Amino acid sequence: MTALPRVGDLVRIDGRASVQFAGDRALLLRVLRVDRRPTYYGWCWLTGYVLNRNGEATERREVYVQVAGLRRVADLRKRAATARRA
Repeated sequence: MTALPRVGDLVRIDGRASVQFAGDRALLLRVLRVDRRPTYYGWCWLTGYVLNRNGEATERREVYVQVAGLRRVADLRKRAATARRA
C-alpha cells in the first residue's frame, strides 16, 4: 500500500507493517481513524477494530505501522454474505 488507508478500509497488519505483528500476531484491522500528526517518514498511527475470521470486532486498537507494509483486504462481511447465498 503506498497511500494512507482511509476510514472504513480493512487492512492486514503483519510483519511487513511492523515486527511486533509478525507470525501469529498478525491481525485484520477495520480503520476508524488515521492520525494526521507527523511521524517518521512512511509510518502512521491507525485506530480501528481488530476483526476475527467471521468479520466481528473483538477489540479496539491503536497501532503504529509502516504504510508500505499494509495490505488492503476484501471486506469479510461481503464475502460471508455471498457464501451464505450460495
